[in-house]
Amino acid sequence: MSLAPQELENSASKFAAEAIKLDSQGARGMAIANYQRAIESLHKLIQLYPDNKLNRVYQERMAAYQNRIKALQMNHIEVEPVVDAKATPEEQKQSLNRNEFDALVMKEKPNVSWAEVVGLDDAKSALRESIVYPAKRPDLFPLGWPRGILLYGPPGCGKTILAAATASEIDGYFINVDAASMMSKWLGEAEKNVSKLFSLARGMAEKEGLPVILFIDEVDSLLGNSISEVGGEIRVKNQFLTEMDGINGKGKDLKLYVIGATNKPWTLDWPFLRRFTKRIYVSLPTLEARINLFDLYTSPLKKDEKVRSTELAKLADGYSASDIKDICQSAQLMVVNDLFHSPNFGEVVVGEEKSQPRAITVADFKEIITRRKPSVSMEMIRAYYKWSEQFRAL
Repeated sequence: MSLAPQELENSASKFAAEAIKLDSQGARGMAIANYQRAIESLHKLIQLYPDNKLNRVYQERMAAYQNRIKALQMNHIEVEPVVDAKATPEEQKQSLNRNEFDALVMKEKPNVSWAEVVGLDDAKSALRESIVYPAKRPDLFPLGWPRGILLYGPPGCGKTILAAATASEIDGYFINVDAASMMSKWLGEAEKNVSKLFSLARGMAEKEGLPVILFIDEVDSLLGNSISEVGGEIRVKNQFLTEMDGINGKGKDLKLYVIGATNKPWTLDWPFLRRFTKRIYVSLPTLEARINLFDLYTSPLKKDEKVRSTELAKLADGYSASDIKDICQSAQLMVVNDLFHSPNFGEVVVGEEKSQPRAITVADFKEIITRRKPSVSMEMIRAYYKWSEQFRAL
């Protein structure tokens, strides 16, 4: 009879914790044995449940334990323990959990302006109404304002930079966390990580009195539906709902906002969609936005005088903002490659001046666009439009 997924995950967690304790005490052989048992438990979990969305995280943990085993096997080299060997077992556990959790979260006051967000006028307008205006004049909103906002759309269209620019506009903090890692960065601790994350955000908002935007990327990996839920996913979802209800209800005066981003909104369960009262489609750039993007990304490049952003934008219909950046980068790489392969490369031209690449031509851009297809298919775009018809809430 096979073990349940939760049992396997707990087993891996127990072996890993014991390995780290032994590791800190200098007991290399026993630490290696326990790291190996943790790896075996995770490997069995992946084999038994190949469709589990946490398998990527489990593989990362297996690789981390394997790397630690290799380091410990180098007997003649002093290896730094993973935690303070002089600390008490409880202090070691707290230090480990704190280090693991801190690795999940990026806390900063971003320096991103609205001007750097090209296009996306509907999304910017909705974020101003939901966050910027209430943050600056809360007295104008007697009925309150949205605390949960979902940004959905194709990858590479600016969801993260939108959230960062909003935080910058209100002079607030931006907490950026990857939901896939949050699910099980420290095995068996996923719901605790969710609680810690919201406690951290609330603490920053209360102590410093500044607005805080909690940005959860790939939120579908945390809240998405699945046929068979494993790894404590139900507990994680319930914890998230509890935290969101606390923000929307009791935290009336708390300047804390949760922005979730997803490329797959249709995988989110309805109870979570209801907590995200604003649901904003971050679409592919329009023609005008593509012109501005080409202006932005080609401005530092040496271009032929015939290169026109308008023409390039028409050629790049259906491409995302990140696709357009990649196209411009590829054009620069092309002319640098030509320079390195030219027969006179490296020769001094005038004094100490080095050889420079030729100007980028329209033909260069056309060649790259011909070779590089859009990262977003028409099937995906149709799926976003269909979902928006039912659930979009600006």
